[in-house]
Amino acid sequence: MPTVLLARHGETAWNRDGRLQGWAPTRLTDRGHDQARALAGAVAAEYDVDRMVASDLRRAKQTASYLADHVGREPAFESAWRERDFGRYQGLHYEAVFEDHERLSLAHAGRDAVDARPESGETLREVRERVLSGWERILTESDPDETVAVVAHGGPLSLLLGAVDGRDIVSAVVEGEQHNCALNEVRVDDGAPRVVAENRTDFLDVLTA
Repeated sequence: MPTVLLARHGETAWNRDGRLQGWAPTRLTDRGHDQARALAGAVAAEYDVDRMVASDLRRAKQTASYLADHVGREPAFESAWRERDFGRYQGLHYEAVFEDHERLSLAHAGRDAVDARPESGETLREVRERVLSGWERILTESDPDETVAVVAHGGPLSLLLGAVDGRDIVSAVVEGEQHNCALNEVRVDDGAPRVVAENRTDFLDVLTA
């Protein structure tokens, strides 16, 4: 029964400022580094990680480096786990983009927004297909008792967890929530994945005490 641990990267300045990051090479803030250390410590204390995979974007790489140090596994970096490409809207504030371009907003356009493309970017459906291809690759390559850790981004993780739970893209995005360095656990039994922990942040409490 493979176990897959899915974690979002630590905080960046653009997270803090509410900007669309897309594929930008943003760095972790000091708080983001602290979050990544806490995530790594919690994973190392609770799991025996056999393999690591991470998005090849800088913020995910930086987060994965802490985990790699703690569990003794070097990550394989894959573009399949990248955040959504927002094209020319990258770096702009969330609220401004979705207010000015309602066709991209699930709140305004509903299901039509799933296939709406930011100029030079990706649709939500394309992101979901990309992430699911990475997910299937992990399942295919995993041994029955293997534990795999994945460091990725909020959007892809919400889409994946929604797919595992049988939710459509709209529900997955609207209902999904992934805090910086949140940890999710999926167990796969006879080929059937099951979410057993979602958006877990208890190990980050010390940072806000």
